[in-house]
Formats: sequence, structure tokens, C-alpha cells
Amino acid sequence: MSTFSGLNTALSGLNAARTGLNTVGQNLTNVNTAGYTRQRVDLAGAGVPARGALNDAGTPVGQGVRVTGVTRFGDTFLDGRVHTAFASAGYASVRADALSGIQDTLGEPGDTGISSQLNGFWGAWQEVHNYPGEAGPSSVLLQKATGLVQSIASGYRALDGQWSRTRDQAAAMVADVNATATAVATLNERIRAAQAAGTPANDLIDQRGTLTEHLADLAGGTARDAPDGTVEVLVGGNALVSGKQANTLKLTGAAGMADGAPVTLEWERHPGVAAGLDGGRLAGALSVLAPAGDGGAIAQTAAAYNALAAKLANAVNGAITANNGVTPGGGPTDFFSLQAGVPAALGLAVVPVGPDGIAAGTGGKDGSVADAVSQLGTGADSPDKLWQGAVMTAGMAIKAGLQQATLAGSVSASAVAAQRSNAGVDLDEENVNLLAFQHAYQAAARVMTAVDEALDTLINQTGRVGR
Repeated sequence: MSTFSGLNTALSGLNAARTGLNTVGQNLTNVNTAGYTRQRVDLAGAGVPARGALNDAGTPVGQGVRVTGVTRFGDTFLDGRVHTAFASAGYASVRADALSGIQDTLGEPGDTGISSQLNGFWGAWQEVHNYPGEAGPSSVLLQKATGLVQSIASGYRALDGQWSRTRDQAAAMVADVNATATAVATLNERIRAAQAAGTPANDLIDQRGTLTEHLADLAGGTARDAPDGTVEVLVGGNALVSGKQANTLKLTGAAGMADGAPVTLEWERHPGVAAGLDGGRLAGALSVLAPAGDGGAIAQTAAAYNALAAKLANAVNGAITANNGVTPGGGPTDFFSLQAGVPAALGLAVVPVGPDGIAAGTGGKDGSVADAVSQLGTGADSPDKLWQGAVMTAGMAIKAGLQQATLAGSVSASAVAAQRSNAGVDLDEENVNLLAFQHAYQAAARVMTAVDEALDTLINQTGRVGR
């Protein structure tokens, strides 16, 4: 190695140390940046120079150090595990939120729940039987009946509102999926161009990784790396993103719970072609929006309110008719009515407007019919049993859904922790690297100073001996 080539060797050390310091600085400044993956500078020794007149003598040495690249500490396996965990957690989270809303609507068990109101309703009929012809018990009965009818209608309306809000959320999720997919496609193009030009694209890859994780949470999207640096995002086995192309989705189907039709997801470029999902929040929303016959939790619970309303009206009116009940005022004997063309829970109404409209007996002050009606709550086929069965079914689904959400959340947290332990910035490690590159820089600078001093002596002092 000639003296002049020693300057180049020292310069390569300075450049390598500076690149290392810059990389450490990048890591440290992004220690709290979400989705950032730590980077490492890769160094390699420069090759031995070609032999020539200047370096013909002695043992040949290298030409210093060179930077071969800056590597991301990403792990495809850990990233895929996070995507899978996000898909499951997103699905379970939306279902848990919906089931919690149903639980709040039911209010069972509780003093204001329908079960408690049914008990009060039958008890009011028994009081009418005990005190036939008296206005007080009859007024209490009408009050209990009105409160029960209002609670049934209120529960149904709450579920209908929850269904509409969930559908709006699903539409917003679809818009989010489409926007995110377009952003991933744009980053794919930029990353491919950067890698083709030999420019580092680590930060762009981090941004894209954050977006693909968001797609996994929304629609269960799975990412697959391509040789040209792009990723392909698959949803239900079909490409949502391929290269710089994004295939968008659209939400179709029922606009209201009463429609009884499913809410469907389609490919916007292929109307009528259903888009399958592998999980995610959108899949969870679609599952709770399904019709009652297809397992939709909201519609199933609303159907239970309708079934209760119809059962209650038919049971009470049937008992009055079967026992030849008559009203003191000579009017209609039915206690409940159901309005045609609307859900039974909303069409249920109390017919009597006063004590004279209650068919409590077969005539006069006879309370035999009221006694028969009061016993309806104890039968095997009673409205109470119907409602208890609906509450138990909903309760088991709610418990299972909440447990699933808790488990999926734990798995997701574990997957993220494993990913960040590999890709996250470790302050202690970066501080050590900072000191190492600092000393390397100082050492390379000292070598350059030594070579400079040697050159100064050779150039300015040679030949001056003996003057």
C-alpha cells in the first residue's frame, strides 16, 4: 500500500463510521415511531488492489472498508404472525362490541328487564282476579301492560339502531380498506423504483408494513412478498393489491334490519362477485349484520322480541276467548292488538283504555278469566319460557364472544411483542453502537493524520540532510 492510498483507506473508514453513526441516529430518533424497524449498516473489507509499480513490494493489503448496505431487522414470519393475529382480533373485537350492545339492550337479569316486567304483568292479572270490579287493580294492570309493551318496542328499536350503526361502520371500513389498498399499491411502485435505482427503501417498506397490518385488522389481508420488492395483499384468496394495482370493494345488500336480506361485500370491478374475507373487523361486522336465519346476532335478538310480542298477544287474547271473557263495557275482548305490516315488537299495543275494557270475567264482577290469564306465565309454552330461552341463547353467545375477544387480544399482543422484540429499537444496543462508530471514526481520523504527517515529512524534509 502506497502512502497516498493510505489516505483513501483512512477515508473509507471515516465514511463507513459516518454511515454507521447516521444509521444509529436514525434508529434513536425513531425509537417511539410506530411501525419503525431498526436498521443496521453492513460493512465489508475492501479488496486487495491490483499489483503495480507502487505496491509491488511487500505483502498486499486491502483498500479499507466499504458499506454494502443498510439492512432492516424485519422478519417475514413474525410479520405474517402479526397479520394473522390482527385478523382474528379485529373480527372478535367487532363481534364483542356488538354482543355487549345486545347485552345492554336486554338488561337481563335486572329489575327493569322484560322477565321482571312479565312477572309484574301476570301478578297484576292475579290482583284483578282477587279484587274483581275494582278500579285500582285494573289501572295497575293497564300500567304494567303499557310498560311491558313499551319495553318490547324500545328493545327492538335499540337493536334496529345498533344494526344501522354497524352497517354504517361497515361502509366506513370498506372505504378505509380501499384507501389503504391504494396507498399500498402506490408504495409498491415507489419501492420497486427505489430498489431498481439502488436507493435504500427501508422507510418506505416500514410505511407499507404498517398499512398491510391495518389491512389485516380490517379485512384479514395477508401479504406475500414478490421478487421485485413489491407485496401482494390477498383477501379471501383474491388479490386486493398486486404490484401497483389496487382492486377496490363495495358494500351492497340490505339497507335496514327489517329488510331481512344479507349485507354483502363485492368487488367493485366485478359486480355480483362476492368478496370473501379471512377475518378482520369488516368480517366481524358482516357476521353480526347477517339475517336472523344466518346467525346474525342483532337480527336474532330482534326476532326474539317479535316472537315475544306475537306470543304474548296470542296467549292473552286466546285465554280470554277460551274462557268466554266479556268486558263490563261490552266492547272488544282482546287485550292486545298487533298492527299489520310492521314488526310485531313495534305493532304490539294494549287495547283497553280503562278498567271497563278489560275482559276479566264472564260477566258482572267475576274474575275467573283474570285468574286464567295470570297462570299463563307458568306454562311450558308460556311467553316467559320463550323469552328465557332467547335470553339464554343470547347470553351464551355473548359469553363466548367476549371470551374469544379476550383470547384473540392476548394472542395479538403476544405476536406484536415478538415482532417488536426483533424489530424494535434497543436503546442500550444503539448506545453501544454509537460509541463503537464514534471510536472507529476517531481511529480512522488518526490514521489519516498519521499518513498526512508522513507525507509532509517525505515531501518537505527529504533531501535536506547535510545542507
